[in-house]
Amino acid sequence: MNYKDYYQVLGVAKNASEKEIKSAYRRLARKWHPDANPKNPKEAEEKFKEIAEAYEVLGDPEKRKKYDVLGSDWQRVSQQAETQRRYRSQQETDGDYGSFAGAPSGFSDFFDAFFSGVGRRQTTTNFARRGGDLETSIDLALAEVYNGGKKSVHLQIEDTCPRCGGSGVFNNAVCPTCGGTGRQVRSKRFDVTIPKGVREGQRIRLAGQGGSGSGGGPSGDLYLIVHVLPDEHFERRGGDLYVDLPVSIYDLVLGGEVRVPTMGGEVRMTIPPRTQNNKLLRLGGKGMPKPKGGFGDEYVRLIGMLPTDLGERELEIFQELAEARKQRQ
Repeated sequence: MNYKDYYQVLGVAKNASEKEIKSAYRRLARKWHPDANPKNPKEAEEKFKEIAEAYEVLGDPEKRKKYDVLGSDWQRVSQQAETQRRYRSQQETDGDYGSFAGAPSGFSDFFDAFFSGVGRRQTTTNFARRGGDLETSIDLALAEVYNGGKKSVHLQIEDTCPRCGGSGVFNNAVCPTCGGTGRQVRSKRFDVTIPKGVREGQRIRLAGQGGSGSGGGPSGDLYLIVHVLPDEHFERRGGDLYVDLPVSIYDLVLGGEVRVPTMGGEVRMTIPPRTQNNKLLRLGGKGMPKPKGGFGDEYVRLIGMLPTDLGERELEIFQELAEARKQRQ
C-alpha cells in the first residue's frame, strides 16, 4: 500500500488553513474536471479523484488529525488498519456491523485502510460533524426595515452536495448531481423575522438553516447580510431620515403650515416666517427605530418653488417688492 501525500496533491503546506485547503481544492477541481479536459478525460478523471480524495481527508478536521498522526509510522499502522478492515468486512458479511462498515468509498486502498469508518458514512455520535455556516444577502425596502416583522423570501443557497457529501465523487465516478464540485446551489423558502431598524450590512441569523451536518451532526447557521434598497423619498443616515419638501415661496416668506411625509404617515409642520430656502427643520422622533428603543429624527429640507404662471398683477407686485428692497439698501 503506497503512502499518499495529500498535502502535495493539493499543493499546500502542512500547516495550511482550512480556507487555503478549500481554495486549493476548488481551483484544482475546476482545472482537472473531466468536462474541462475532453482530450484526455481518463487521465483527468483519475487526477480529479485523487484531488477529491485528498480534500476528503484534509478538509475534514477529524480525518486530517488522524492522517497527520500517522507520520513516518504509516506502514505499520496501515498493516493494522488493513487487518481490521478485512475483519470488519467479514463481520459485515456475517451481518454484525451494518451496511456501512466495510463498504468501499470509491477512493484508493490507502484511503479505505485509514478512513473507511470515519466521516460521512459513520453514524455514531462520536464522529458527528456540524454543518458549515452559510451567508447570503437579503434586500429590504426602507419600509420593511422601519416596520420590522415577518418576511417570506426565496434565497439561492450553496450547500454540500447531498449525493456525494462534498467529495465530488459518487460510485467511483464524477458526481452527476454537482458535476464534481462538491457543492450544489438550491432555492429555498425562509420565514425571516426582520428586526426593526436593522442597518445596512448587519447580519440576521437563522439558526440551523445553514450547511447540512454529517454523521448525524446538526446543521450550521444561515446568516443573511442586510442590503437596504434606496427609497424614493427618504435618505437614511444612521437612525435619522432626510426628506426634501417642495414649498411655495410664500410659505417661506410669510410662514405657514404644511403636510410632511414620514415613515409613519403624514404629519403637519409649521414653517416659521422668513425661513431661508434649503433650511432643515427637525421633526423629533420621526426617524428610524433604534435597537435599544426609541426613534431617530426626521430632517425636512425646504425647497422653495417659484411660480411659473404669474399674472400681470402678480408681476407688478413682485416689481413693487423689488423697488421697495432697493430703497432699503
